[in-house]
Amino acid sequence: MEMTESLFDNIINTAQDCVFWKDKQRRFVGVNRAFLDFYGFSSVDVLIGKTDEDMGWHSDPEPYRQDELRVLGGHSTYKVQGKCIIRGQERDIIASKRPIYEGDEIVGLVGSFVDITDVLNKRDNSERTQVLYTREMLRAIPFFDRILDEIPIENILDPLTGTISRGYMIRFAHSLFASNTPFTFIIIDLDNFKYINDTYGHHTGDVVLATVSKGLADHIGEGGIVGRFGGDELLIIDLKDTDAGSKADFMETMYQTGDVLRRHVEVDDHDLFISGTSGCATFPDDAGTYEELFSKVDKMLYLGKSKGRNCYNIYDESLHGGLDMKKLAKQGVYTNMNTLMGMLEQVSGFGNRLRSVMSLLRSELNITDLYYVGAKRRLRSVIDVSLDEDVCDIDLVMKEDLYAESDLEGIRDISPVLYKTLDRHGIGPILIVRIGLNMETDGYLVCAEPGSSRIWQEDECGILYFIAKSLAAYIRLSGEKIDGD
Repeated sequence: MEMTESLFDNIINTAQDCVFWKDKQRRFVGVNRAFLDFYGFSSVDVLIGKTDEDMGWHSDPEPYRQDELRVLGGHSTYKVQGKCIIRGQERDIIASKRPIYEGDEIVGLVGSFVDITDVLNKRDNSERTQVLYTREMLRAIPFFDRILDEIPIENILDPLTGTISRGYMIRFAHSLFASNTPFTFIIIDLDNFKYINDTYGHHTGDVVLATVSKGLADHIGEGGIVGRFGGDELLIIDLKDTDAGSKADFMETMYQTGDVLRRHVEVDDHDLFISGTSGCATFPDDAGTYEELFSKVDKMLYLGKSKGRNCYNIYDESLHGGLDMKKLAKQGVYTNMNTLMGMLEQVSGFGNRLRSVMSLLRSELNITDLYYVGAKRRLRSVIDVSLDEDVCDIDLVMKEDLYAESDLEGIRDISPVLYKTLDRHGIGPILIVRIGLNMETDGYLVCAEPGSSRIWQEDECGILYFIAKSLAAYIRLSGEKIDGD
């Protein structure tokens, strides 16, 4: 079916979410019927060419302006909670936004939101609130000491996590610029959070957010403060770790202790392993304005996502000054697959094909080595030619085309020989993909990173699956066996 303008209008105006799209100056270009009905407008003409500030929809418009500038820089936001004023009443909303591209150029943004005021009002406060900061604790910080004389602490805290709400974190950051106080700004994006919500329910997602928030607050202690930027993104303003060495120590400890990020969270009958991707930069060493600092933190966050997530990046001008945010934002699994296809087609021979893709796997996915298993069920390395280990029972764990786990415990009893081989080399997270077409198995590709707490992301699984299927097709056409097996 051809997507005509009339069909597009019918689809967009049938949607129950309020949908809007804007130009590069954040001015409204169009909205759908649900949007008009929500605000009580009879025509879109009242909006065309105007911004949110022109419409007076936010008591504090700055966080929303920053949000859209971020999207226009190449970032997509998902289910960010906020507020808007409608008919004199402040309503709670959740909004998602993404850039609109024409070729490589961002020409505007498209977004949608839903009203969740009634849902929040029905929740019991005891179920949705944990207390991480009291008035007495916040009084120790001059900025909060001043505003607590006029603003109730309930308005300052995020009701779900008990951290500082987005608007007041941003105002706190601006106050540090005004007083010329050095600080490190960190954004943490929880990995695969949408999958958690969709698979286990929003109650489980809420517990995960609250648990990780408490871990972050305990980790920073009196040296800073934790806030919620929106959705699954959390913020840290670190007042003590502002030099390169202390920043590295802080971030490394945050990831390696096992009780902050890379941690297990038990909810009902589910034991979930939670990780996050982080970016950080420091005022005044890395930036002189809030916008510049936020842009560099955002760039580090996107760099981490492009490298496979579950990692942190600390801004370093010599390393990251030339990074192109638009290229990072557009980089993804399809771009990598297209690049891999070109690499695989340029060389012949099974071993040469494996070696040809290693540069991309290292640079884009932080995969240090790639292993393969042939008909004799021996584990061999693309990098270390001396590695030749017995994994005779690998077939037992491969009930499907792909097996991915963050540790080896799942294969201990099923494939004990494979388990002992991997354990002997200090390997924990494992990703195995079957090389074969239809019901025939030629062998396996194995990603097994030593000494890490890696969670295999969907993009990584997809890329390895693509390589395995490409190798299987090559074997069929050439008749070559894996490594001579």
